[in-house]
Amino acid sequence: MSIVIMTGTGTDVGKTVATGAVACVLQKEGYEPFIVKPAQTGEPEGEGDAPRVTALTGIDNAETLYRFPEPLAPATSARRANMPYPELTTVAEEIKSFDKPGRVVLVEGAGGLLVRIGQDWTIADLARELGAPIIVVCSTGLGSLNEAELTVEAATRRGLTVLGLIGGSIPDSPDLATRCNKEDLPVVTGTDVLGYIPEGAGGWSQQRFVQEAPGFFVPDVVGRVTRESD
Repeated sequence: MSIVIMTGTGTDVGKTVATGAVACVLQKEGYEPFIVKPAQTGEPEGEGDAPRVTALTGIDNAETLYRFPEPLAPATSARRANMPYPELTTVAEEIKSFDKPGRVVLVEGAGGLLVRIGQDWTIADLARELGAPIIVVCSTGLGSLNEAELTVEAATRRGLTVLGLIGGSIPDSPDLATRCNKEDLPVVTGTDVLGYIPEGAGGWSQQRFVQEAPGFFVPDVVGRVTRESD
């Protein structure tokens, strides 16, 4: 299988834009990226993270499996709407159905690693069910070291393979905390930083984003992603 879980240290750290950037790099290297959002909350049909990736990258292979009305954790939103919870094994099988030779399936989680997607399971549980490695998208400013270290520790304690970190938004003129964090993130987490997404990249034109995305990452990012996800 070639499936990678894109998770984060929390909400609004840049997972969607980072997922789009990884997809662009994979496509440039001859792979077929396929984006899956297991659960979207607070967005009507046709909107949300998967369509945003398509708008940003031009990559049409993007699916949202479940939708819940209120912008909350998926399990909470499902409960409040009296809707059935997604089942872990069902979601895993649906994701596996998108996998095929030459394709890399990028699964974008909701919030952080331990946010409840179903009644009793998280993105960490989904990664373990799929046997898929994870990429952790993190913030880069003050407080980011603690969040990143906690997320990586939670993943490794569960036996998950962490491919690396992606800084979800790096300003053109980073402040002192951000500059220090760029040095300290790989040290405190024991995990490589695969790249940084420029602040505001989610608002770029599709042409600019696709052209510049490869420059966000370390040179061997595609090899790392495809080697560990096979």
